[in-house]
Amino acid sequence: MKNRKIDPSTTIIPFICIFILCVFFIVNPVGSTSALSAIRNFLGDEFGTYYLLIGLGVLVVSLWISFSPIGQITLGEPGEKPKYGFFTWGSMVFTCGLAADILFYSFCEWISYTQEPHILEMGSIQDWASTYPLFHWGFIPWSFYATLAACFGFMLHVRNRSKQKYSEACRSILKDKTDKWQGHMIDILAVIALIAGTATTFSVATPLLSLAITTLVGIPGSKIMTIAILVIICLVYTIAVLKGIEGVSWLANACMYMFGLLLAYVLIFGGQPVYIIETGFSALGNMMQNFIVLSTWTDALRTTFFPQNWTIFFWAYWMVWAVASPFFMGSISRGRTVKQVILGTYIFGVASTLISFIILGNYGLGLQMHGTFDVIAYFNSCGGDLYQTVIAIIQNLPAWQLVLVILVISMIAFYATSFDSITLVASQYSYKELKDGDEATKRMKLFWAILLIMLPIALIFSEGSMNNLQTVSIIAAFPLAAVIVLIIASFIQDAKEYLKELNK
Repeated sequence: MKNRKIDPSTTIIPFICIFILCVFFIVNPVGSTSALSAIRNFLGDEFGTYYLLIGLGVLVVSLWISFSPIGQITLGEPGEKPKYGFFTWGSMVFTCGLAADILFYSFCEWISYTQEPHILEMGSIQDWASTYPLFHWGFIPWSFYATLAACFGFMLHVRNRSKQKYSEACRSILKDKTDKWQGHMIDILAVIALIAGTATTFSVATPLLSLAITTLVGIPGSKIMTIAILVIICLVYTIAVLKGIEGVSWLANACMYMFGLLLAYVLIFGGQPVYIIETGFSALGNMMQNFIVLSTWTDALRTTFFPQNWTIFFWAYWMVWAVASPFFMGSISRGRTVKQVILGTYIFGVASTLISFIILGNYGLGLQMHGTFDVIAYFNSCGGDLYQTVIAIIQNLPAWQLVLVILVISMIAFYATSFDSITLVASQYSYKELKDGDEATKRMKLFWAILLIMLPIALIFSEGSMNNLQTVSIIAAFPLAAVIVLIIASFIQDAKEYLKELNK
């Protein structure tokens, strides 16, 4: 423990970069918006196929890995049993990433699609506003997590590497370059992308949490209120992360029970269970039938810019989160086979996500389609504010105050669990070497817990913050996507060597 050496390249350099970015956002909000917008437009417009190709490619490769001999490799000693049961493991898998965002977008993503010309080109709002959310939050984004979790699990539990870093997963291809500037660049990029992804998810859903609280207590919302909530969440997840992995696993289980309670309440007491189920079932079929078309559509004539504004953003968003979440998933997957990790992630992660979108999204869509509450008119009347619209949708439920209480508790718990896992991973990144099973010091965890909250607070002061958030993710994901491909290729090569070693 005393001999651990801190790696300045993954602590000091990212800290300086984020500090400069925070100052830029606060001091020059208009200029920062313009600069980020120009970069985003260039990457999304000129390299859209790059993001789409990697997304579809990772999904296909993940299925090939699962059903190849590599899928039978146990992450640990051959024949070793899993450390965690399936529900506890699956709960940590689901909550370690974008769970709070999944909850937010489940309520409202369909609303955004009703404003898109592309949806009207394809058909009805009923058919496609319910289908696209399932596509954007389904198999392709989760394939980043599933595949990289297997890669990192193999690195940690089979090869027993003491360097718990992104670059170490590339060693089979990079060889000794892993320890040189090439490896350092990968690790610096990974940490910066991790912070960018953290800032995005904190800033996307936190205003909903803030508005839910102010609605319950009857006080006006403000930037100060949002910042105060961010600080409170930071305190909650800091206290939890200092307790280590056991605290994370307990909190993850509690999250899933609260989440299940919310979904059950909306389905049973929302007044339209048959519509919700039937629309969800049809949307699943629609997505599967058109999956390849949805995955490869680039809008080459730029008639709507739909893939640039939505699909490419979501793939980039999940890519930047693919730094921390899969690393954490790999660390808790000891005893599982590669196939169990990948398919288990699809079964638990994708299923939980799609159920959330089907129930919460189709409840709001049902209000619109049945004329019970004109959600779209309300959305337009409040200036396109998704957060106010979500609250208005919830207020159509019986005992809506209770639902808001459950929503607030669920979101805080989701945030705490997500950032527990991210803080653990970021802390491990900060050391030159760290053995499998060891954790970072409490001082290092505290350093990262504070650092991770800095950029979300700064973004609150930036004009056009939602667009900036999307842009930060798209920019960070551009080089990271190539690293993801490198990691997967390196894993396949290393896994084949390992199988040869076992058969000797």
